[in-house]
Amino acid sequence: MADIERIVILTGAGISAESGLATFRGADGLWEGRRVEEICTPVALLQDRELVLDFYDQRRLALAEVEPNAAHRALAWLDAHWPGELLIVTQNVDDLHERAGATRMLHMHGELLSALCGACGTRGGFAGTMVGGPRCAACGQDAMRPDIVFFGEMPYEMERIEAALMAADLFVSIGTSGAVYPAAGFVQSARHAGADTLELNLEPSAGSGFFHETRIGPASLLVPAWVDEIVAR
Repeated sequence: MADIERIVILTGAGISAESGLATFRGADGLWEGRRVEEICTPVALLQDRELVLDFYDQRRLALAEVEPNAAHRALAWLDAHWPGELLIVTQNVDDLHERAGATRMLHMHGELLSALCGACGTRGGFAGTMVGGPRCAACGQDAMRPDIVFFGEMPYEMERIEAALMAADLFVSIGTSGAVYPAAGFVQSARHAGADTLELNLEPSAGSGFFHETRIGPASLLVPAWVDEIVAR
């Protein structure tokens, strides 16, 4: 690798799976007998609002049962000590990166501990349950929903992410399936802009062929080892 100053890291469900959070991928990726892709959509919210709200209420409650793992802690340590530019972009809606101490990061798919008013667009912290929950404090409408990017909606802060990818010396993808766009295309954008690219994953992803290097194994082992390696450069 060339000299590294600017790093962009993408994290996916695989980094939180070792903390005990379900990935909802594969044959058991079901909720009430339905595919998650059928539930987490604007149409589903209109057709069965209570089902969608309950799905995210259960995900929010599950956060109290898990803790950041060694991979989250290693990235938080890197965040605190890396002298150059660093941006952690997570596809995850949990708060494990923050609880580990990371600050130079963003949630491109929203956050479980945030609510969005579908009527006026107000966003803010939320830690309760939405089924039978409060009206929007700003406009008074009964239109509160999880502050989550549903399938078919535009992820948050794409301009900031793209700018970081174009300037990066190194792009690292951790625990992602490489199947969900636009995140699946980040490696191609970074590589086209001249960045080195590294994948850390439990198994090869759909986009493994685009990376300069892929390392296979659990994030709790691979990420701390990589952080030690990059800091020792």
